[in-house]
Amino acid sequence: MKNHDFMSHELKLPELTLRGVILGLFITIVFTASNVYLGLKVGLTFSSAIPAAIISMAILRMCKDSNILENNLVQTQASAAGTLSAVIFVIPGLLMIGYWQGFQFWQTLMICACGGCLGVLFTIPLRRAMVVNTDLPYPEGRAAAEILKVGSASVSEKKGVTGMKDIVSGGVIAALINLFSSGFGYLSAEMMNWIHLGKNVVTCLPLGFSPALLGAGYLIGLASGLAILFGLVVTWLGFVPYFMSISDIPAGVDIGEVATSIWSSKIRFMGAGTIGIAAIWTLITLLRPILDGIKMSIKAVSDNSVSNDNLHRMDTDMTPKSIGIVFVLIIIGLIGVFYSFLAGGNLSTGMTLLYIVVGIIVAVGMGFFVAAACGYMAGLIGTSSSPISGIGILGIIVSSLVVLALGNLAGLFSSEYGTLFATAFAIFITSVITSIAAISNDNLQDLKTGLLVGATPWKQQVALLIGCIAGAIAIAPVLNLLYEAYGFPGAMPRPDMDPNQVLSAPQATLMATIAKGIFNNSMDWSYILYGVIFGIIIIIIDVLLKKSTKNLSLPPLAVGMGIYLPPTLQMPLVVGAVLSYVVNRYLRKRAEVRSPQNVVDDVDTCNRRGILFASGMIVGESLMGVLLAGVIVVSVTSGGSEAPLRMVGDSFGDTAQWLGLLVNILLIIEFARRVITAKLNK
Repeated sequence: MKNHDFMSHELKLPELTLRGVILGLFITIVFTASNVYLGLKVGLTFSSAIPAAIISMAILRMCKDSNILENNLVQTQASAAGTLSAVIFVIPGLLMIGYWQGFQFWQTLMICACGGCLGVLFTIPLRRAMVVNTDLPYPEGRAAAEILKVGSASVSEKKGVTGMKDIVSGGVIAALINLFSSGFGYLSAEMMNWIHLGKNVVTCLPLGFSPALLGAGYLIGLASGLAILFGLVVTWLGFVPYFMSISDIPAGVDIGEVATSIWSSKIRFMGAGTIGIAAIWTLITLLRPILDGIKMSIKAVSDNSVSNDNLHRMDTDMTPKSIGIVFVLIIIGLIGVFYSFLAGGNLSTGMTLLYIVVGIIVAVGMGFFVAAACGYMAGLIGTSSSPISGIGILGIIVSSLVVLALGNLAGLFSSEYGTLFATAFAIFITSVITSIAAISNDNLQDLKTGLLVGATPWKQQVALLIGCIAGAIAIAPVLNLLYEAYGFPGAMPRPDMDPNQVLSAPQATLMATIAKGIFNNSMDWSYILYGVIFGIIIIIIDVLLKKSTKNLSLPPLAVGMGIYLPPTLQMPLVVGAVLSYVVNRYLRKRAEVRSPQNVVDDVDTCNRRGILFASGMIVGESLMGVLLAGVIVVSVTSGGSEAPLRMVGDSFGDTAQWLGLLVNILLIIEFARRVITAKLNK
């Protein structure tokens, strides 16, 4: 079936149905909770469009009149909510700096809902240029479309059931592994081995055991995986040993702790600098096509011949009147939530109004720019790989500098609380910007799926708005649950909590650190500058590789993440990326022998099973993490242990590490077996 087969005739099928909306709300809660947990644990989220499409097909197939367009609207709604969880890259910083003691439900809800809905509106004028009249690949959008086609009534029902089985089996396996590691304690999630390179100089051989990260690595592909590995190697064989060699390390201290301290206090800021310059470079390279796309869209809207009455169903966006009404409601919501937040700043009425106006201008103005940039980047490299965290870094710097200038005007920094408040407000503004960026990432991807299956754009845009509101309602309670159960770096709800069990929330930690450094004038910009210089070198290498070769690249953003993320969290990503490459290479060679005329179809059929199994592992581990968090919270609030399910003592630690390694190896083998033995379509 060709991509535009659905465009050749008018499909009069129900799309935006009540049952679809209800099903979408249920899937929304599941994937929002999964993404919040995964993002707080390792700083990565996953695109929920594909697994949402599979679940929708499996459930709606029980209704005789279900169809591909209804399934598409369900996955559109659910994927929007799952993507909105990227706000956790910023908003936990309010707890880390000590401004919030728990997540404020209404303020968190309004930030996510208003920012997400703005992301939907800002990408509407980009649809024709970036989705219809473009050669952008939209990898996840195309994959979701193919899965929807496979599960449609025109294809045998067996394939849809198989896809659901792969997601469920991957989820069950990952959930059990997480239960036996984070719950029972029989398995370890990591193994860190220190290797001496000389006197007071060490490096590490990190091993991480996470089904969710293994699945995420399988989805990001070899180029990003190897770039992460490159960043990891440069960090632990170059930067960390160098700074250790020039440091005065007292005798008798734990050398491994010294290395970790140097990485967290110095090298991570280099990673932030690399991520920041890589994000700026990406925006620069995309500036011209983004501007061209905006011009085309404005021309189309201003052309009197282009109206919803004269357009084909598949080329109709929300009407300007509807967009205007939603935009006004969003601005009113932002005014309300900004006023509620600023009420704790002890500002005069005039300064409060000034802060509200400037805050909204920064959030909306920068939000429109990042919406265009992120939408294009999602089309280019996919939603999961798009650099939301890099956008967040730019957002926190711009917001902090603007609030700093206003604070000097208002004399806000005459007290310690004033500085804390200004830092918190900058993080608050950045949370809105991040929500806009996240949804714009997802919106155009979903619209591409809709184009390929024959959907109505304005109905998809309505579904996206519903998904944003539903996700916003789900995010705050899940955030609070995870905070009470695990805590964040520098933000522990109870003094007796185990600091080794905290959710690292790497991006939020970085955002809070940058904001505090700017307002306290304590930011050591030198390490960020080193990271910027290193990032420029990587950008040059990447450009030269792309010019001289067809298939080689070194994505600068992925290199920056390799420097920034903890090493035990990176290794599963790298292993998953390598596994994807090895399996696909084997499938291609086998297909060339068995059926040379159907190589691409056969490889795609087998690899689709790997994508679904990987998505299932991400969802399974994440949901088990949320369930375990609930058990911990119930136990603690009733006076029980913080590890209520743990069945072994600390002496079992070494055994748990080796058992974790063994289980991880078996999981990799099972993963490869499932993909390789997938039945080919005939």
